[in-house]
Amino acid sequence: MPRVNPSEVEFTAIRAQGAGGQNVNKVSNAVHLRFAIHASSLPEAVKERLLGLSDQRITTEGVVVIKAQTSRSLEHNKAEALERLQALIDRVAHVPKARKATQPTFGSKQRRLAGKATRSQVKQLRGRVSGAD
Repeated sequence: MPRVNPSEVEFTAIRAQGAGGQNVNKVSNAVHLRFAIHASSLPEAVKERLLGLSDQRITTEGVVVIKAQTSRSLEHNKAEALERLQALIDRVAHVPKARKATQPTFGSKQRRLAGKATRSQVKQLRGRVSGAD
């Protein structure tokens, strides 16, 4: 798995939203993480899959923006933002196995047709009984 190079990440301290009393109005503890995909040292295949994601955190210029504000500590918020970026990169770094199309076997075709014939017979027997008078 490719690792995020911390020198390629830009942090900006901002004021957090929500409740928190006076502390939230005085201290910039929330973090905006900005990671330019094109300028990164990630492998080209990972970059392409990352840019191909329909994730709202990725801008049209190819910059990942993550906001972390759960902690009152700036360092904890930086660490959380880096973890979330790494999780995003790990998700696209995994290459899904290519599916290979196969044909149904002769036996499976025979079993399917036998099942259809059985069901057809059962449904025909549900009809109105004639000549029982």
